[in-house]
Amino acid sequence: MSSPNPPGLPALGLRVLLIEDQHDIAANIWDFLERRGYEMDHCADGISGLARAMRGDFDAIVLDLGLPRMDGLELCRRLREAGRGVPVLMLTARDTLDDKLRGFAEGADDYLVKPFAMRELEARIRAVQRRGRPPAGRLAHGALAYDPQALTAEREGRRIPLTRLQGALLEALLRDAPRIVPHARLIEAAWGADGAGAAALQTQIYELRALVDRPFARAMLQSVRGVGYRIVEAA
Repeated sequence: MSSPNPPGLPALGLRVLLIEDQHDIAANIWDFLERRGYEMDHCADGISGLARAMRGDFDAIVLDLGLPRMDGLELCRRLREAGRGVPVLMLTARDTLDDKLRGFAEGADDYLVKPFAMRELEARIRAVQRRGRPPAGRLAHGALAYDPQALTAEREGRRIPLTRLQGALLEALLRDAPRIVPHARLIEAAWGADGAGAAALQTQIYELRALVDRPFARAMLQSVRGVGYRIVEAA
């Protein structure tokens, strides 16, 4: 039986929220994706975009960084703080490594620099949406557990909301715990085969440690220099 959405064919039924203030860019993206079978919604500023994202049940959000009233970084941060794990593809004219790391640190799942080809945009949307589907089943090692359906970790009775990237990393670590998970496998687990680099991984691990280790007496997330990371029992 063939796949319902083979490469090159429309992804029917996927709901995408586009938050972009430049009319021409928004119109081009809307027209292209709508012709490809996506169900589109649009907001032109950060305040209305955040409100729509909080209300709607979207499969992915395409988010411009430079928005009026609230920029894309702040919008993404508030979205993640509210526990919304919808995949976010961030659009920006800024292409420095620091800008990309800031986007990932605030909860973006991918980063596309303007100008871009519409086919690449669609491929990135499909990738973040596919990776954003949570697997079934709770994972645990020692005092640390993760519920992928709720995007929530738990340690010593404390519930810890995570971003999708943080959840993907913790899931990969818990699946192999206490074995070491190499850097390359963690990057692929979080960002896919064409994912980010070592700096983005370090940023996400730093954020994950701040949530699952620092509030507690013993560290469970260990770095193995030059190799990867692992989850161990709290000694």
